[in-house]
Amino acid sequence: MRLTTKGRFAVTAMIDLALRQDKGPVTLAGISQRQDISLSYLEQLFGKLRRHEIVESVRGPGGGYNLARKATSVTVADIIIAVDEPLDATQCGGKGNCHGSDHENGLHCMTHDLWATLNAKMVDYLDSVSLQDLVNQQRQKASEKHVVVMHHTHANHIAS
Repeated sequence: MRLTTKGRFAVTAMIDLALRQDKGPVTLAGISQRQDISLSYLEQLFGKLRRHEIVESVRGPGGGYNLARKATSVTVADIIIAVDEPLDATQCGGKGNCHGSDHENGLHCMTHDLWATLNAKMVDYLDSVSLQDLVNQQRQKASEKHVVVMHHTHANHIAS
């Protein structure tokens, strides 16, 4: 699977945006700080996300980015495809000439169908996971962490 840093950073940045967008437009500088992703890199990614109508920019004071559509209708596959990340586990880029065009008339390698099927499964899976699913996961983790902290604080208070 050729899921590089670009795709991973785009998904991370989109989760950050979706978690905070109810408070107004989210700045790339804020995402950059919280997620430790270079601002210039985020600008490139968000340019692509905007062109694919996944985010929209808000100009002026208090500006930043919002989701262009509901988090339930944005999938992980949408985000990765928007930033030009091919989801491909084959060696040939899906062209079928796994051994190069000069070798045996560009025949498939013996495992081509295996990797092509894996590609289809990856795309299906990533297309089944919405941005909202990932946001809900993060909120669940945060609330579980809060409960543990509250429990320890309460236990310490009782002990003293």
